[in-house]
Amino acid sequence: MAEHDAETSAATAVVDAAPVDRRGVDGVLARVRAGVGELTGALRRVAEHVLSDPEAAARATIVELAERSGTSPATITRFCRAMGFEGYADLRLGIAAETGRARSAGWTVDIGREIQPGDPLSRVLDQIMAADTRAMHDTAALLDLTEVERAAVAIAGANRVNIFGASGSALVGEEMQFSLHRIGVAAWAWSDVHEGLASAALLGAGDVALGISHTGQTRETIELLAEAGSRGATTVALTGFPRSPLAELADIVLVTASQATTFRPDALSARHPQLVVLDLLYIAVAQRTHDRAHAAFRRTAQAVDGHKAAKGSLS
Repeated sequence: MAEHDAETSAATAVVDAAPVDRRGVDGVLARVRAGVGELTGALRRVAEHVLSDPEAAARATIVELAERSGTSPATITRFCRAMGFEGYADLRLGIAAETGRARSAGWTVDIGREIQPGDPLSRVLDQIMAADTRAMHDTAALLDLTEVERAAVAIAGANRVNIFGASGSALVGEEMQFSLHRIGVAAWAWSDVHEGLASAALLGAGDVALGISHTGQTRETIELLAEAGSRGATTVALTGFPRSPLAELADIVLVTASQATTFRPDALSARHPQLVVLDLLYIAVAQRTHDRAHAAFRRTAQAVDGHKAAKGSLS
């Protein structure tokens, strides 16, 4: 036990030095998911154990949870405070209430179950729907609408918007660029680091740079957003980890949640929540530029209308 306490003291040093208030997040498990990336050592083991079996954690005493996670009761107490709870009783009651709501809502699919090669597609579909539904709810609980508002105001008044992302995040970024372009916002999406750096170097005050990375640790995206910020642009990060390197350097942080499954790791399962947040941001921008956006959307729709197949022509 002494070994655990020594490890815990080192692990909690980071949390104690920079506490994060998560009391505004409605979902207890969403708080834990959002905070697990900030933890190390014993505290991280507690978080991972709670997430692996929330119902068992809700039934366990503080001593039982400490034993099961290989830590100490003192570690559990510090973990609760790091997550924004006054003590273990509050955490336990919160988890019990949340898991109870999940059952009553009909989320009977075991999200964490391994997908087997022989599983019918109906079972796979149920699992994907359950994972995405929970991720959407968790993202809604984590998302700070004040930050969305700030990002929308910045983009609505921007001279130009640069969007940076790599791999799957690049695809999400291209979707956002297309949406903004349709309503008359001068936006570009960059996935190549050289081209992105050249564009970021030309940004300045009044411009916006949006970096997308679920982990917040993609080096290229961090470099591109840092370059844009150094030129005076307003920087926005879309990530699943609010204390990640990408989030730390951004002026505005938009947080998403995800639910990984066997064949959909976190980065892939985060795609739909990312699209939801960006869709919300896009609509918020359109609201703030209504007349311009409406006229631009009408003109762009008319421009491509001639390329739609006429009714009955494909019979």
